[in-house]
Amino acid sequence: MAMSRVEAGAGSARVDHGPRAILVQGFIGAMLVLLGSYGIGWLASVSPLNREHLLIAVRTEQWGVITSTVVLTVGCWIMFRAWLRLGQELAGWAEGSLRTVRQACWAWGAPLLLCLPIFSRDVFAYIGQGRLVTAGQDPYVDGISTLSNWFQLGADVTWAESETPYGPLFLTIERLVNMVTGSSPDASVLLYRLVAFAGVLLCMVYVPKLAGLHQVPGAKALWITVSNPLFLISFIASAHNDALMVGLAVAGTYYAATRRGVLGVVLVTASIGIKPITMVILPFIGLLWAGPGSSWKRRFLYWAYTLGLCLGIMALIGWVNGYGFGWLKVMLGTGTGTVFFAPVGMFTNFFSGILDTLGLEYAWVLPVVKLIARLVSVAVVVFLMFRGSHSHLVQRLALAFAALVVLSPIIQPWYLLWLLPFFAATGIRDDWQLIWVYFTVAFFVAFGAADQIFIWQFLDGLDPWVKHLSTGISWAAMAYLAFLDPRTKRIFLDFRDSLRAAWTVLRRPKAAN
Repeated sequence: MAMSRVEAGAGSARVDHGPRAILVQGFIGAMLVLLGSYGIGWLASVSPLNREHLLIAVRTEQWGVITSTVVLTVGCWIMFRAWLRLGQELAGWAEGSLRTVRQACWAWGAPLLLCLPIFSRDVFAYIGQGRLVTAGQDPYVDGISTLSNWFQLGADVTWAESETPYGPLFLTIERLVNMVTGSSPDASVLLYRLVAFAGVLLCMVYVPKLAGLHQVPGAKALWITVSNPLFLISFIASAHNDALMVGLAVAGTYYAATRRGVLGVVLVTASIGIKPITMVILPFIGLLWAGPGSSWKRRFLYWAYTLGLCLGIMALIGWVNGYGFGWLKVMLGTGTGTVFFAPVGMFTNFFSGILDTLGLEYAWVLPVVKLIARLVSVAVVVFLMFRGSHSHLVQRLALAFAALVVLSPIIQPWYLLWLLPFFAATGIRDDWQLIWVYFTVAFFVAFGAADQIFIWQFLDGLDPWVKHLSTGISWAAMAYLAFLDPRTKRIFLDFRDSLRAAWTVLRRPKAAN
């Protein structure tokens, strides 16, 4: 059946046959994202780019905002289709496919280096925190609203009085960026993007290496991870420091898995120094360092080595920059809100709605659900530390990391990208697992394209309409790829046929003995 579909669709879809044509398509999509970002991407109000005549026209007129929204959203889905098609074209992952995937990462990622920030404006918070550090204030205590003109440098009001959730190493990076760029927000964004791009490069190098240790094709793992449009946009265009955090964590895991434990712990500690969330993988790094077949005595010894080395490095960094372990207090107190698509948010909204309908107090629901979720996530991590084979250690690491993320009250679109390299490197099957990746990436691409759109206040009435427009384009694109596109629809048709066949087998009566 699959062959008949290939033959049926071949004549109408020759236009994108072959990896080179697919690479070009993805590049065109990335260029459209780049162009669209100049109309609806984020700019600090003091940026000189706000005085460019062409940008003034595009960003202050309704036609410009609408056109930019369409161009950016369509560009995202062209990149998404190219990603799907590349996976189809390289299926089997023959020799040379890794080179093709790397070409895709470069071709699709390079244009995004020149984007205005999209999908998130966190990079402007980095600028404010860099100013705090340079001014001698403590970002683990003070919010950026203590600085003059903080709002003009582009930070969201959410960050006004919030302590930074980042590690002490990233504070040092923020200080260096501020020293180099001074008060220039555009130059700062570019430097932070290069920092994030360093993390992308680390993933490009070490995801295939880690996959090779698990007999997984490096090309497939890299395709799922780095050439993924959500990865490229979130980690390059958005300039998230998560990119460096993930790159260092993947590199550290690889070295620990190859029995270079000291280097592995140092790299993972550097990852924690960017964002402390990667502390969750430290116990598994210790087990990798201890090696296969190690006794419990040896495992506890290497856990002690790992923890001691990590704490020593973090103490040294905290002593040098003067902030000590302030990051630990902030990390333990984060997560004051929730989002609707996080399990914690779903349970909270469900029970709060019931209690509200009954006229009962429901303010206690969120704290209780958060506490239960945190205890469950800790229990899952501890269980995975002590149970399971050594050959599945990186999978156990990925599951522990996933438990912490999924049971968090806040799940941002790019949080998926923390987990994806580890799951891809240990093997994502070409069944419901890969379909789940497709749907999750599609959901967050659609969400990011519509959620984070910059519109001047005097065009505020346009805001809901362009978001609906972007969402409508995304729904239309998803429907086209799943039901109409002669090539990509085969992915979902074959999956449907597989489910139908499995259901037929399950319903078949057992033969009489």
